[in-house]
Amino acid sequence: MRQESADRDKLTGFLSRRAFEESYREESLRSGKEGVNLSLISMDIDHFKAVNDNHGHPLGDEVIRSVADTIRSVAGGAGIIARFGGEEFMILLPGMEKEQSFLLAERIRAAMDAPRSYAAEGGTVELKVTVSGGVASSPTDGRSPGDVIRKADQALYRAKATGRNKICISQEERMATKTTHYTLTQLERLAQLSKEEGIGEAVLLREALDDLLIKYKVSDVES
Repeated sequence: MRQESADRDKLTGFLSRRAFEESYREESLRSGKEGVNLSLISMDIDHFKAVNDNHGHPLGDEVIRSVADTIRSVAGGAGIIARFGGEEFMILLPGMEKEQSFLLAERIRAAMDAPRSYAAEGGTVELKVTVSGGVASSPTDGRSPGDVIRKADQALYRAKATGRNKICISQEERMATKTTHYTLTQLERLAQLSKEEGIGEAVLLREALDDLLIKYKVSDVES
């Protein structure tokens, strides 16, 4: 019973970091043998320190639980979920391709993108809490869990650096060119995914522009 308790985060009920890393190693070996994709979403609550500083840690805990409930409702049946750090979550998606994982992460982000009421001392507080995320997968972004986690975190940092409340897909910097282009097959696949998931193609393509802004250090774009 004590071991089972250590495997779960008390606040969210998700796997602990240690238990998640163990599960990841097992799934990585399995996916390698079976030759299937294994995708990862790294997700973080935006401006969480400000929530704690302005409203106190009890309300901060309520925010974490609210985000966890949203992740569970959207991705609970598809992946292995962990509270990886204070306000960071990891979602491991066996057999799911990177594009599909991006769409799943985007659904979670969109579900959080509205004001909610949270219990606080003396009543309730209405807050708009957003999340940012990064998506990576093996074998495209590496075969070891450490490599894929690093790539997902890099994509998450890019999402934070380009405005937050968005999802970015990992990229290989040494393969990046001065233009971002897609083949006809890739565009057809994008259109199909957009139709199936009910998410605009512009949303799916947005992260490509963000990549260029970061790569060429463009900090402001005239609207």
